[in-house]
Amino acid sequence: MIEVDVNLTNHFLIAMPGMADPFFAKTVTYLCQHSEEGALGIIVNRPSDLTLSDIMQQMNIEVREPEMGNTPVYFGGPVQPERGFVLHDAPGQWDTTLQVTEGISLTTSRDILEAMARGEGPKKVLVALGYAGWSKGQLEREIVENAWLNAPADKNIIFEHPSAQRWRAAAESVGIDISLLTTQAGHG
Repeated sequence: MIEVDVNLTNHFLIAMPGMADPFFAKTVTYLCQHSEEGALGIIVNRPSDLTLSDIMQQMNIEVREPEMGNTPVYFGGPVQPERGFVLHDAPGQWDTTLQVTEGISLTTSRDILEAMARGEGPKKVLVALGYAGWSKGQLEREIVENAWLNAPADKNIIFEHPSAQRWRAAAESVGIDISLLTTQAGHG
């Protein structure tokens, strides 16, 4: 068993170039929770074909802010792909929120979507369906097996960078040009 000696909450998991799993190849996952029991994260660079208007329509929420309706909805991970997650700035007063840091929270309740539809929600959001989850010891094992590079998270990468640039930008945030990494593990 690999011991958890580092809490990677508020870190990026950057898929190494050799990641073969199609769910995670070339992804950046923002870790919202990490403990000895496991980890939960949201993939932040894989937009789906859906927009927020599509989701709001399914939930019978009227969108009064047309620009908000055009917000892309991301594939957050393969676990519970029917469940919505909102990564956002400013904690706010929502029914079900996990405050990850002072500047980033994860909310799963309908009230945040209703506020966003009225133009009263958080200013910076990333809406995702599904999440990425790891059981006890699984993430640590994958890191040792060279599947992931981890880096302290930067909310500007989540909320400001175009999604297609987030994988490279996350690696560059720790001085790594991901295109120069080999797909082979460096074990002797």
